[in-house]
Amino acid sequence: MNASLAATRLGCRRGWIEFKQTLTNADSLVPTVIMTAAFLGVMLLTRTTTVPGTHFSLGTTMLTSVLGMSIGVNGLTSMGGLLAAEREDGTLLRAKAIPQGMTGYLVGKIVTVSLTTLIGVAGTLILGLVLFSGLAVGSATAWLTLVWVLALGLVATLPIGAILGSLFPSARSSGLMTLAVGGIVAISGVFYPITHLPHWLQWAGQVFPFYWLGLGMRSALLPTSLVAVEIGHSWRHLATFGVLAGWAVIGLAVAPWLLRRMARRESGSSVAARHEKAMLRVR
Repeated sequence: MNASLAATRLGCRRGWIEFKQTLTNADSLVPTVIMTAAFLGVMLLTRTTTVPGTHFSLGTTMLTSVLGMSIGVNGLTSMGGLLAAEREDGTLLRAKAIPQGMTGYLVGKIVTVSLTTLIGVAGTLILGLVLFSGLAVGSATAWLTLVWVLALGLVATLPIGAILGSLFPSARSSGLMTLAVGGIVAISGVFYPITHLPHWLQWAGQVFPFYWLGLGMRSALLPTSLVAVEIGHSWRHLATFGVLAGWAVIGLAVAPWLLRRMARRESGSSVAARHEKAMLRVR
């Protein structure tokens, strides 16, 4: 059997095992549950508020945007945080010592984060269907759009998350990534229509995947009349595909090179130095 194919299969198996462990690990589940509950709370509070210029619920609109946001946040911060943490504790060094170990390791992380994201999106959508009205989920087109936005969103954000994770030397420092992502989300039209932001912020928000993921989810799950509050009064499916595909190409081109470079620099002494530094912070 081809070595790369064998490593990929082992990576898929590893990812599935880690995913099952995540579902039974309170430390992993509690932050996700708290965050989901917080978002649902905000949506419920705005359920009776309407989107400016319409009679449609702002809470329902926010729900669809949050579905898109969760894809990007998981792809970037979860992937990046895992790589940074496991680089610090020596997991990456052990993977590097095994033939094709880095391939298996990365495939495993992609499987784990992707499955976790899918479960989160599905759970939020199911709750949304129960708690909110107005979602347009009755057509095959809606589900097809949801699927391709979800799949392309993961391909666009997971490699970028791996890049970010390779740049941060520790899990502690990767917290800056979470802060930066939060700032980008704030200008991406997730919690309020982006058309009500200053024009320069609208342009800035459209550079990153979060706006397009939110737009794609809104186009899949909201009535067509809501397109009136979007930029250009259009769901811009072609632009959504193009921007997300562009991020995917950048990530897939840069991530393998950067991760190989990071793996070459890993050594027992560097891991020991990071452990010693972490212990000094604890004291």
